[in-house]
Amino acid sequence: MNPRPAAAAATAAALTLTLTLTLTACSSSSTATDTSASGHGSGVTVSHIHGLGLDPSDQRLYVATHEGIYTPDAKGKPTLVGDSKDDFMGFTVAGKKTFYASGHPTSGGNKGLIKSTDAGRTWTSLSLSGESDFHALEYAHGTVYGYDSTNGLLRTSEDGTTWKDGAALKALDITVSPQDSGLLLATTGEGVARSTDGGKTFTAGRQPVMAFLSWPAQDELYGIDTAGGLHRSSDGGSTWKKQSTVAGGQPQALTAVSAQHVLAATQSGVYESKDGGRTFTRRLDVEASGGH
Repeated sequence: MNPRPAAAAATAAALTLTLTLTLTACSSSSTATDTSASGHGSGVTVSHIHGLGLDPSDQRLYVATHEGIYTPDAKGKPTLVGDSKDDFMGFTVAGKKTFYASGHPTSGGNKGLIKSTDAGRTWTSLSLSGESDFHALEYAHGTVYGYDSTNGLLRTSEDGTTWKDGAALKALDITVSPQDSGLLLATTGEGVARSTDGGKTFTAGRQPVMAFLSWPAQDELYGIDTAGGLHRSSDGGSTWKKQSTVAGGQPQALTAVSAQHVLAATQSGVYESKDGGRTFTRRLDVEASGGH
């Protein structure tokens, strides 16, 4: 009897279950007060990471969390950006000091789409306030691509105020081809789903199961699985090659800044690679948490 098919099936089932649990946890906001990131300076610790990005104007790292956006100093100590300690869910850097985000205000509800043009110090509400919570956001080809977790929809907008509704699906993350505005990938419990029509329709998910994706260059697509394994694809996700395993277990976010420059957050830290994901160094400590 050959045990390999059974072992492979068990592994796939475990990955699917992990992603399903992650999707469930991220689908609701916490009513408890998390004090793990409750101030400025050396006493601050960070947890519940939902997004990562580098500002191209100064290469500063920004970390979107359950209680505000933080940036580490040269010694890796996090400082709260601005005064907001809202729950930032979807987060993406669109350009110099320009960010898009979503999530939940501390008072409860949904933020819809918000925008900052001063590197996260202040924010302007653009649309869907109180209606939508985007758990994944991408800005590419002059368009905002968002996964609206409240309504289970892929949505797109060219101005951030008017939206086109796309496919209904249950996803954790999305990414957009840097060469083709119509080619999108989404992570689901069954595997990576593909759209070739700008998100109007998606194929069924295809193994392997990934938690997060990032696509910085035409032939350089990155995915991180639910155990922290970092994978790389040069053919748009048709085939994958494992590069390494990021320390810290279950991932919380992934952003590839360029073909060789990768940022990943896990339950123990924010890690950075400058060699295409083969090796990582820790940029920021993260407090492990079972929350969302």
